[in-house]
Amino acid sequence: MPSLSAAWAPELVAEIATSSAAIDLGAKKTVYRRNGVQEYLVWQTFENRFSWFRLQAEAFVLVEPDAEGIIRSTVFPGLWLAVDALLAGRMMAVLSVLQAGIADPAHQGFVQALAGRSA
Repeated sequence: MPSLSAAWAPELVAEIATSSAAIDLGAKKTVYRRNGVQEYLVWQTFENRFSWFRLQAEAFVLVEPDAEGIIRSTVFPGLWLAVDALLAGRMMAVLSVLQAGIADPAHQGFVQALAGRSA
């Protein structure tokens, strides 16, 4: 897989992996780490598994859900995912948690900071 330009690397990459899970968790993950992608999410549909990795000290670390079953992005404040609900197909619960994240003051501050950059 070719190298990305670090200046152009996205902060977050999300993938849905079916038969490509070995590639997504192998070669692609290595390229994303090498190029500074801060968070990498892989939903492995065949295995009914969701992996959220965060770049720390130039290595991807697997992030586990908190006591409420939620993973919260550090790159995009307000991006909250109810992992167990996602894997169980309870999409209304997934949406409810996402909406709570969007309503969080940290997300509002993030949106204001982005608006300030584009002005």
